[in-house]
Amino acid sequence: MRDILQQIQPWYAGRNRFALATVIDTFHSAPRPPGAAMAVSSGGEVVGSVSGGCIEGAVYELAQEALETTQPTVQRYGVADDDAFAVGLTCGGTIDILVQPVDPASNTDLGALFDSIYAGQPVATATVVTTGASLGEEMVVRPDRVHGGFGDPHLDAAVVEDTLAMLEQGTNGIRHYGEHGERRRDDVAVFVHAFAPPPRMFVFGAIDFAAAVVKVGKFLGYHVTLCDARRVFATNKRFPEADEVVVSWPHQFLSDAVHGDLIDNRTVLCVLTHDHKFDIPLLELALRTRAGYIGALGSRRTHQQRLDQLRELGLSDAELARLSSPVGLNLRAHTPEETAISIAAEIIAKRGGADALPLSQTTGSIHGATGQRLSRTAG
Repeated sequence: MRDILQQIQPWYAGRNRFALATVIDTFHSAPRPPGAAMAVSSGGEVVGSVSGGCIEGAVYELAQEALETTQPTVQRYGVADDDAFAVGLTCGGTIDILVQPVDPASNTDLGALFDSIYAGQPVATATVVTTGASLGEEMVVRPDRVHGGFGDPHLDAAVVEDTLAMLEQGTNGIRHYGEHGERRRDDVAVFVHAFAPPPRMFVFGAIDFAAAVVKVGKFLGYHVTLCDARRVFATNKRFPEADEVVVSWPHQFLSDAVHGDLIDNRTVLCVLTHDHKFDIPLLELALRTRAGYIGALGSRRTHQQRLDQLRELGLSDAELARLSSPVGLNLRAHTPEETAISIAAEIIAKRGGADALPLSQTTGSIHGATGQRLSRTAG
């Protein structure tokens, strides 16, 4: 829903009814992940997507029906082997869609949820998606408070515990419970939609490559901060896409970020300073943080020199192995923009544990786990 929030918030503010369709579960090669959303206004306007085009027409009709009946519904869409032109996913995947009617007159708490998402505050919704009288019942969970419940204190406690854990990880998905919150039971299915604050990307070094990395970082959904000790180069005019431009010695700024608890396992650190007096103290600290990706620009020779100096400072082989340098995948990139794409590709691959091979050389699921490489035989 975050992707369409800007479009649906005026509907809500204008007290216009709409239907919200959300992907709650996927199987095989489904094109959109859990949490992807599409909304249909009472006037027939559509924003967002749940499948990239395969089933939007059918979901539109389901949304219109939900607006008429004021009842939520869950629908599964797949593709039958004997009728590939029926309504379904041509990719062969399967997705479950929750469609909920939204009436601003009765959903008065939705505005507070929108405000939290806009402000980057951690918040999650937990919605019953089991067919029956409880379908659509919702709980809003924040780290410091909970609004709503499902009528059983044990079930509520179990859902809150799992929702907070998923909010911490920034993940969406379905959890299953017994009627009284028992784990590993299938009486109640609850979809958790976590709106964690955007992950952070810190780009060090106000060079032309950094401008392209900042831009691609924003495209990928990161909150991007550019840092450089040289005031004349670190300006908002040179980096208009950055959320923040900070003039500071990079290692000092990173130390403050660590103490401010701004570094977690989703954080990206891109060291583009290409100057040992900046790089070494910065990397010495960076490689001991929880950051999920640490990359440094430079040649193989520069990389080896860095490793030697960092070893002298006491960093272990395990810590040094976390460094992606030379930074990026081998795309034969030359321009700043190409290099930024190379870096982005490596970030995405490392985040998902992918092998970064061409899909044409692999088998298995495209959107799921890493596929198997195709064997090549001479002939």
